[in-house]
Amino acid sequence: MKKLFITLLTSFTIICGVVILYLFYPSNFFTFDNKIRDMYFLARGEVLASDDIVIVDIDERSLNELGQWPWQRFKVAKILENLTLAGVGIIGFDIVFAESDNSSPRNIASLIGINRDDLIDYDEILGEMIANTPTILGFVFEVEQKNLDEEKLEDIFINLPAIFIEKNLKENFLITPKRAILNIDILQDNSYSSGFFNALPDSDGVVRSVPLLMKYKNEIYPSLSFEMLRVALDSQKVILNYGAVGIESAEVGDLNIPLDRFGRLFINYRGGKKSFKYISAKDIYNNNFNKKDIEGKFVLIGTSAQGLLDLRTTPYDSRFPGVEIHANIIDNILNQNFIYQPSWVEAIDLINIIALSLIVAIILSFANPIFMLLISILTIFGLFYSTYYILFEYGIILNVIFPLISLTLIIFTTNIISFFLESKQKELIKSKFAKKVSPAVVEDLLKHSDDSILEGREKEVTIFFSDIRGFTSISEKMGSPKALIKVLNQYMNPMVDIIVHCGGTVDKFIGDAIMAYWNAPLNIQNHQDRALNASILQIKALKKLNKILKRENKPEINIGIGLNTGIATVGEMGSSGRSDYTLIGDSVNLGSRLEGLNKPYGTQLLISESTKVGLKEKYIIRDLDLVRVKGKLEPVKIFEVIDFGEAKDELKDELNLYHQALKLYRDANFKKALDIFEALFLKKVNNKIYQLYTDRCKHFIENPPEKFDGVFTFKTK
Repeated sequence: MKKLFITLLTSFTIICGVVILYLFYPSNFFTFDNKIRDMYFLARGEVLASDDIVIVDIDERSLNELGQWPWQRFKVAKILENLTLAGVGIIGFDIVFAESDNSSPRNIASLIGINRDDLIDYDEILGEMIANTPTILGFVFEVEQKNLDEEKLEDIFINLPAIFIEKNLKENFLITPKRAILNIDILQDNSYSSGFFNALPDSDGVVRSVPLLMKYKNEIYPSLSFEMLRVALDSQKVILNYGAVGIESAEVGDLNIPLDRFGRLFINYRGGKKSFKYISAKDIYNNNFNKKDIEGKFVLIGTSAQGLLDLRTTPYDSRFPGVEIHANIIDNILNQNFIYQPSWVEAIDLINIIALSLIVAIILSFANPIFMLLISILTIFGLFYSTYYILFEYGIILNVIFPLISLTLIIFTTNIISFFLESKQKELIKSKFAKKVSPAVVEDLLKHSDDSILEGREKEVTIFFSDIRGFTSISEKMGSPKALIKVLNQYMNPMVDIIVHCGGTVDKFIGDAIMAYWNAPLNIQNHQDRALNASILQIKALKKLNKILKRENKPEINIGIGLNTGIATVGEMGSSGRSDYTLIGDSVNLGSRLEGLNKPYGTQLLISESTKVGLKEKYIIRDLDLVRVKGKLEPVKIFEVIDFGEAKDELKDELNLYHQALKLYRDANFKKALDIFEALFLKKVNNKIYQLYTDRCKHFIENPPEKFDGVFTFKTK
């Protein structure tokens, strides 16, 4: 819980910081977000472009054959004528004719002082051809012009046979240029309509969106591609819809075009350059083309020649013909295949930042390092894939960089928090368990450690108590404390090693007594068997130790062991300055009482019924008694464990006879039970038990009980 609290607090701080950046300083991160979207286009690859759009290219071959640009205007007129005769749908010029054709005979005569109106004027030829062909002229707005007084904007005169309606207009959001660079009057006056062909790049020089409409001196002007579509659709009315934060869309005919708040259209590029059909301008001029390639099509006249400086940078290419940008726009609108940022997308972006970050923070706070790495990779991949999928499947542009920043910071800080907390936790675990359990168990604890591993909780455990019989006598025989401690160490070392080897945890040493337990703090399968195995092995190891002690003229050691299985409270206990991981509860007390019962019964190893029930392996076990120990009201059934495996014939017969006598005793048939117990004196296994039951039977024969339940109550520990 501590880790979760710290992680959530840190994550909340990070999320607040990222949200503030998103709301108030988004432009500082646009470049990064745009670059990610560029990668999406590259990952998607090319898609099929519309075959209704054709580009007439003033390419290198055309320049080699028809001469250096600008061409004589009659050559341009011939291109328009041949396109019209081929049944072209509509023509758009990605070129502005801002100056007269000085190669015209009339202009040449004027330059040498001869005024001859009867001489040919190539501009007039082109003007007449424009007037008689479905041609839309292009022009350029200067969006940023230095040292230009905005109060003295030039008047421009362009034929615009369209009505622009601004719905819910409260504030102008359209781009407002400073001046216009138009075609010469004779061409402009003969045109049916015109449109600007500005392709405004982002701050990194990449063209990702274009303005479809601009406002100059309170008049709205369309882009070349938009005007070509409007004319082709024969729709005179254009509706511009405003929302709370700016422009939302434009409507022309039956088409709805989603725009950003400034009237720009995000371009859903079909692919790299030459995604559309290109026809060389010289082939059109020479009438050397298939008329079916032109018939009824949108034709854009532009250039891909490097020397004419109309190359742009797009997500696909750094030398992308500007004319093909307009082809992509027409394709997007015709096929209604847009990418856009609706007005509500900011709310979605904020939800992505907050929800995704919090979910990841919560998951990571419970994860181990490998799982944290996997979750981190999957989450970041999921962010990229989901925004990629939504972009091209639904056309919605979601912000990637801000959720990515938030996720990256949260993943980084969560790893740092985990590292420090786990390092602290590992040191704590090592300090608590390094001397209690085996190194392998310590490593397992470290591997599975979490914030709650040391917290108090109820758990089923098997508790072990052992104690040396007659320790006072041994102390007196040893003579000196130093010699006594040496003997104790000789005893304790193998006993502790056996406990640790069997997966137990040494809880504490109480003088000459040992307390240990199994199944805490980590779960251990078959913990009853492991505890009993350790107990039997200790008794066998003690026999070997006693042989050594005898050779060294030291007193032999005899022990009693008690095992009980039950629910105990386990966890870190003690004062703030000094504490230990231990366990308390009635089950612990009963384990201690069982160890003490070995003395009156003359046994070495006693277990409770709850321990016996959980055993999976085979042992030689004697049903010993039903007792009520001091401090408990409920009787407890206790058993003596003699050894591993199954009893051999002689011992098996003895135990069968004993259990027969015990049943008679519990059924209050004391006389028959007495006969068998007395007969058992001839056997070799623990005559003290037989003597105990013989005495009890004689007592109850002389003093018959009113109601006998077979329970013997101990008044002392």
